[in-house]
Amino acid sequence: MEIWVWVTIAAAAVQTVRFMLQKRLKGLGLSTGGATFSRFVFAAPLAGAALVALMVTRGDGLPALPPAFWLWAMAGGAAQIIATFCTVALFSERSFAVGIAFTKTEAILVAGFSALLLGEPVSALGLVAILIGTLGVLFLSRPPGGWTGQGASHRALVLGLLAGGFFGLSAIGYRAATLEVDHPLALFRALVALVAATSFQTLAMALWLRWREPGELGRVATRWLAVLPVGVTGVLGSAGWFIAFALQNAAYVRSLGQIELIFSILASVIFFREKVRLAEVLGMALLAVSIIMIVALI
Repeated sequence: MEIWVWVTIAAAAVQTVRFMLQKRLKGLGLSTGGATFSRFVFAAPLAGAALVALMVTRGDGLPALPPAFWLWAMAGGAAQIIATFCTVALFSERSFAVGIAFTKTEAILVAGFSALLLGEPVSALGLVAILIGTLGVLFLSRPPGGWTGQGASHRALVLGLLAGGFFGLSAIGYRAATLEVDHPLALFRALVALVAATSFQTLAMALWLRWREPGELGRVATRWLAVLPVGVTGVLGSAGWFIAFALQNAAYVRSLGQIELIFSILASVIFFREKVRLAEVLGMALLAVSIIMIVALI
């Protein structure tokens, strides 16, 4: 298998660990914004240190970065923040489970955005694989009581679609940013884009918290030891996604990255002793078919 496949799978696995660690931060008195900020505050300097180390090792200098690079990196970072806030807003909705399912349309939306914005369409069989994977994700996201008992509100559906759309735009922004870096090494291009995006996100989130949640920055700072593992796993996972984006069409990367849901279910079974439902088994089977098709096609 090609390197981008292994990198994507590794990124999905690390992201599963990060979610588990980040979930614990809520018990430390941090708000949702503070817990989200903790992901970025350590990511930017860690990514920067990795980039400097790579430059020193290779003897490379930083290439000239065109305005398009900065626009794409900031657009991707901003889209990710907006998507995260839309997802958080869903949790206050009574029908949040249905809304969350609509965020899973991301893979399909990325395929459309990739063709429209970057001129990188997927093949017909690739689109079939993405559709099968999305169907599998919907089964995995199906609430225990089914869709009919959720009474989906218009607001929940809109928030879900917005989250999926902005997550998709984020992937496109990151893919485009890596393509704007004039360097033959994918790792180098990925780290440059990662440093730019996470630095922007750190600044934007810090200004937001200072304005909307006074004192939250101080709470994050005083809990730095507990927050650090989230930052480390966050930057490792993000580096994996950026490397994959530097190597392959974002639509295929995000579709394959949905293997993260299988990892999450396995983690819930192994660590939390939760039972697997029939819908989840079917969803994992469909997702596995999608992943096999994508890996075989590329």
